[in-house]
Amino acid sequence: MGGIRINTEEQLDYLVNYLIDERGENIDVPDDYYSKRSLLRALMNVRLPMELSEEFLNVQDEFLTYETLNKDLTSIDNIDDVKDKIMLWQGDIVTLKVDAIVNAANSKLLGCFIPHHNCIDNVIHSAAGLQLRQECNEIMQRQQSDEEIGKAKITGAYNLPSKYVIHTVGPAIPQGLKPSNRDKVLLASCYKSCLDIASNHELDSIAFCCISTGVFNFPQKLAAQIAVETVEKYLKDNETSLKHVIFNVFDDESYLVYKELLFGDDNG
Repeated sequence: MGGIRINTEEQLDYLVNYLIDERGENIDVPDDYYSKRSLLRALMNVRLPMELSEEFLNVQDEFLTYETLNKDLTSIDNIDDVKDKIMLWQGDIVTLKVDAIVNAANSKLLGCFIPHHNCIDNVIHSAAGLQLRQECNEIMQRQQSDEEIGKAKITGAYNLPSKYVIHTVGPAIPQGLKPSNRDKVLLASCYKSCLDIASNHELDSIAFCCISTGVFNFPQKLAAQIAVETVEKYLKDNETSLKHVIFNVFDDESYLVYKELLFGDDNG
């Protein structure tokens, strides 16, 4: 569709001013649309989970859904790299039209609070809307403890093209150290926990990000080996509703690692 709808800028003004007023601070609002949009994301990123007005949610949802629908969305039928139930796709996970996408979360499970941080946690929360942090907070309030490494929780996806988000906390590897055997087991548990939740909710499709390979510092190739082995074993050993398990990668290097693991020398 392209361009900006006439009332989209009005919506953006409303959302930015609402979040600034809520903070009770004097913040200069830029005039141009894209700088203002950047400010909105930053305000959303740093906002603690708390009550939101129905009007705000209605405006936010219309605004974010419009942005989502104007992205180049990808469905199962558009993915070419396929091996039985397993698929490999390179792109932005928040543009996938699948039943569930997996978020690599931290132990607080509330999303990333660093403005504009490029981690998957921030990207997913920013595109989904503030209800995602609200729902995660409700889960954590009931739980009354940090999320365990290797476990997973499911939430709605709100303004994303997927139906659900499954949040899992992977092992973090200190700089300069190699993953221990326990770290490897915990990473495998992340994948199994997500697959169990997807199966229990009778989902057809799930898309995994590369869990723990960003700021959590798990070596990329070893993480991919664990991911592929765990998924292949799960699909072989379990009755599951899942028909499609997608490994989503963002960069060329990760794509080649998974391509080799899944397809070997077969580039067909």
